[in-house]
Amino acid sequence: MAKNESQTIGKASVLAFEKKLVSSDGYMYGTTWDKRSEKSTPLALIEKSVRGTISNRLPKALKDDPAKLDVKVESPNLQTVDVCALAQDQDTLKLTFTLKVLSGVAKPSACNNADFHKSYSAVAKAYIEKYSFTELAKRYAINIASGRFLWRNRVGAENIEVCVKVLNSGSDLSWKFDATKISLRSFDNSDSKINELADQIASALSGDRFLLLEITAYAQVGKAQEVYPSEELVMDKGNSKSKKSKILYAVNDNAAMHSQKIGNALRTIDTWYPAFSENETGPIAIEPYGAVTNLGVAYRNPKNKSDFYTLFDKYARGETLANTDEEHYVMAVLVRGGVFGESDKD
Repeated sequence: MAKNESQTIGKASVLAFEKKLVSSDGYMYGTTWDKRSEKSTPLALIEKSVRGTISNRLPKALKDDPAKLDVKVESPNLQTVDVCALAQDQDTLKLTFTLKVLSGVAKPSACNNADFHKSYSAVAKAYIEKYSFTELAKRYAINIASGRFLWRNRVGAENIEVCVKVLNSGSDLSWKFDATKISLRSFDNSDSKINELADQIASALSGDRFLLLEITAYAQVGKAQEVYPSEELVMDKGNSKSKKSKILYAVNDNAAMHSQKIGNALRTIDTWYPAFSENETGPIAIEPYGAVTNLGVAYRNPKNKSDFYTLFDKYARGETLANTDEEHYVMAVLVRGGVFGESDKD
């Protein structure tokens, strides 16, 4: 579409896309490496009250008052926290969740501008016809096979095995991966089993059927070692009834990982942001502004025209993007889903 023609397409103030990778919460169990596929027990949270020391930075006003400073730094830091650990006879964490892969990226779940809807759908269908989601699907498959979703539980594990099973009726497909052999920093991988899994994901994203996967990871972290469920965000700990300084996530007393945290790991496929080759951050999660909150950085700042909205507003109206990487990034954000309407006030 010519640029002049694309500029006649108005704004869609209501525009939303449902996410196409739908993960369940991840449930945590304890087992032994030798009998990991035979027996496991749900892991429960443990509450600890400990006598620690003051180790946080102190306010300047306190530093300037020697008397109060001495009292403060010499005082114990009493705290109650949640922890989670394997039993004394267990050396392996089992984490299991399901993942549904849906089609329909070409159809916004809400759009209040018919011209925009028509233009975007044509662009999305052209992308699917040209690429069939193969690049994105391969990256999602590698993140599954590598056990990236284990997060901190992956660090220091002697062995990690990831088992993937297709749960769709009539299918007997399944794969096993040695996650320690798969890089977290590169998506240059030609493993045949990863390619088979990627084909299934690509087919679901670009077709009319859904794919339901059961994913189970085993991480041999060591006997009785601590493991790491998701931590709950408590906005006002001062008013918390529990007065805990750390509250972990559990479902029906089964330690668990938030579906959002698993989803973030699965969509950590963005190596297309401008500063990728200049730093050691590696792949980042697909986000409209490339935000990595634990680093306090947004790698896709609107100032350098690499953010989602700058690219999407052109792409959805039929303009050509600078390269295929930008096309893959835009479509990956739409697979992530979200509300992307343009304000009428702009």
